[in-house]
Amino acid sequence: MKRRGIIYALFAYVFWGLHPVYWKQLHHINALEIVSHRIFWSLVFFIIVISFHRGWKPMLHKIRECSNKWIIFIPALLIGSNWGTYIWAVNAGYIIETSLGYFISPLLTVFLAVLFLHENLRKVQWAAVIIAAGGVLYMTFVYGQFPWISLFLAGTWGAYGLLRKKSPLNSMEGLTVETCVLAVPAVMTLMFISGTGETFFTRPANTLLLMGSGLISGVPLLVFISGARMIPLSLIGILQYIYPTLIFLIGAFVYHEPLSPTKLTGFYFIWIALSVYTIEGIAARKRPRRLK
Repeated sequence: MKRRGIIYALFAYVFWGLHPVYWKQLHHINALEIVSHRIFWSLVFFIIVISFHRGWKPMLHKIRECSNKWIIFIPALLIGSNWGTYIWAVNAGYIIETSLGYFISPLLTVFLAVLFLHENLRKVQWAAVIIAAGGVLYMTFVYGQFPWISLFLAGTWGAYGLLRKKSPLNSMEGLTVETCVLAVPAVMTLMFISGTGETFFTRPANTLLLMGSGLISGVPLLVFISGARMIPLSLIGILQYIYPTLIFLIGAFVYHEPLSPTKLTGFYFIWIALSVYTIEGIAARKRPRRLK
């Protein structure tokens, strides 16, 4: 069971890590148009899955019973802006910056939990957060470029995770509601946008890739949810760094994005911070067992 869970999680993380290659095939299409298709076809996918599992009734019941409807609907804005920025950044030649965002994301999520959920951090965890912040400051003042793409992706993803933690909906139900909310502006965009290049109806390849955007959003999520139930959270915490690592390698070695020594030093800060945070987390989980 554990081995199967690891395989499922690896499949999902590798799939997510290879996403830039998929979006690059659509680089000639406006990013707003691409993300609108992704939202629409993701909704189609989630509707099919929810219907197959007969999940409409329990999902609607949870929505009705939820006293704070904003917890359910605000995540739609966060995930929509995250998807849009990511697709734009990939096709604009900022793949490495997007990888930095997903490296920072776990640490930023922890920081948000301290601010809004009043969770306590251990000293070593605080050290990891401070080292990561040092990396961001280094890239801002020494490299001379504020990593806004990275921080926006990390911030929207972290805030999304924070709100989803408080939501009564599970992952599949939440994404169904969120894509349903986003589908209105997405469909309006697809109706009125004036694309500059080849779009949905001009080439079969475009049509298949844009329709497939729903599958590449939904399938790895389903696989990941299945795998996450079979393996410890600590193992998921380690495996999650696979996909930003793949994104980084694709940006640097497949699409040959510039990576100066100064910029790479900023990444070293983040990688050291993640190593400290991960090792400390593993040690903290083993400590109670030793006491027994």
